[in-house]
Amino acid sequence: MNIDDFAEILKIGESINTEFKSWNKVSDMKKRINLAVDELIAFANNKGGTLYFGVEDNGEVTGCDGNYDLQNIIESIYEKTRPSIFVDPEEIEYNGKKVIALTVASDGITHATTDGRCLKRLGKNSKPFYPDEMSNRYSEIQSSDFSGRILSDSTEDDINKLEVYKLKEKLKARNPESTLADMDDVAFLRDLALVKSDSGNIKLTVAGLLFVGKEQAINRLLPQAEVIYLHYSESNLEEYDARLDMKAPIISVIDRLSEKIQDSNRIVNVQVGLFRLEIVDFPEKVFQEALLNALSHRDYQSQGAVYVKHYPDKIVIENPGAFLDGITENNIITHPSVPRNKLIAETLQHLKYVQRTGQGVDIIFREMISSGKPFPEYKSYNDAVSLTIYSAIDDIDFVKFIANEENELNRSFSLSELMILRYLKDNRKITMSEAESLIQEARDQAQNACNNLKRYGLIELSGNEYMLTAKIYDELKNSVDYTKDKAIQYIKAREMILEYIRDRGFINNELVRELCGFSQKQARIILQRMRKENLIELSEKGRYAKYIIKK
Repeated sequence: MNIDDFAEILKIGESINTEFKSWNKVSDMKKRINLAVDELIAFANNKGGTLYFGVEDNGEVTGCDGNYDLQNIIESIYEKTRPSIFVDPEEIEYNGKKVIALTVASDGITHATTDGRCLKRLGKNSKPFYPDEMSNRYSEIQSSDFSGRILSDSTEDDINKLEVYKLKEKLKARNPESTLADMDDVAFLRDLALVKSDSGNIKLTVAGLLFVGKEQAINRLLPQAEVIYLHYSESNLEEYDARLDMKAPIISVIDRLSEKIQDSNRIVNVQVGLFRLEIVDFPEKVFQEALLNALSHRDYQSQGAVYVKHYPDKIVIENPGAFLDGITENNIITHPSVPRNKLIAETLQHLKYVQRTGQGVDIIFREMISSGKPFPEYKSYNDAVSLTIYSAIDDIDFVKFIANEENELNRSFSLSELMILRYLKDNRKITMSEAESLIQEARDQAQNACNNLKRYGLIELSGNEYMLTAKIYDELKNSVDYTKDKAIQYIKAREMILEYIRDRGFINNELVRELCGFSQKQARIILQRMRKENLIELSEKGRYAKYIIKK
């Protein structure tokens, strides 16, 4: 702020967005910070504003005397507010005296002190903010979309015409039937809601800035919209050996980082019959979907950046902002999409970068599993989410098996079916409850996936557990494994049946079904086998047949 601007503020005096506070009349730093917290909360809960320390109520500049730590002041304000307030500090020299300006923006969130007090700016004063007012404000905020907000300080000059051209060209390539790209630039951007008119002037929305803004404009208006790429070598996994900081439009970031990843990708050739599959470390589709998700779902009101950490065996993408309510690592595949930035998500859909919002996670899992790679790993923190994708191919045989089966069946496996097959390949057996948890679906969906795999002759029911059929064991494991698994299943059931008879005196087909989770046919077969082994004998025949330990 220059001296003339500050002089004008002193002349106008306190207002709905300006507050003066004496520094010297307040006895200690703790009281000064408490005063600042109250005023800044009131500003944040209205339209934002600035507190000037070192200015008396009448506009006289008396300055801030003594030693102080500006960083400590803003950190104390951050710690004494919930949700924490980010303050923009500035020191102003005026007539030989120092003034501290603390500015806070309105972010659409209701803030309070850590001890529960809530205030709101009313004219020149700060007043209590009561619950009924909060509920009305909360409903307004919940329906708003941060990425759709107009940036009042933006101008038409902040638009990068080259980025507009690139968007149009990409849209033509991805959707030749679209007429959007034929519009003039402003009409094109207005139709996508990337620009809006405000008092007769063209203004960028937040999404507009992130798609077609100049880098200088992004740095000025939304500096936290940053992506930082870090590369780690095999010789040192603790310290990065290359770094790239980008405050650039979303599509440019996607293109630039995709190129870096693809340039370092290694290829493994897998022969499947007459065909050859090329499996790369990090499929372009997977990386792009993962990065698009991070950029469209990150919290742009957070000061953190999106990090892309590129290791020899994995890529970790970290973005600010926890999962939205209801979404966890355990339901992210199937939970309905809840975009944090609705306009960004809609723009990506219009530009055909995504087929439908919320589909990216499905694509990431499907590509990784069918490539024989480990499952992607999501981790949620209080204020961030990370996704790890791995380069290693765990199982070439599984890749060949999936390719062969899909070719023979002339259909692609659903994601649920792929996940169940991969789990059985690694763990031999799966119960219905385990299948539900694995595919993140309700029981009827898990049952449907298992029924499909049974119909294709890929899995079979053994008691209350599913296992691969003998045919699939020959392809993925071997006949010895199949025989061993069937033998273990029989031994477990046999011991349970014998223990039951010793305890209760007898058992019948119905009790075996209940005890072991078998079908009527399976129960009959195992009872017959135990009779042949002279372990049990019939004590009663017919409909009410009972079995006892053979004497």
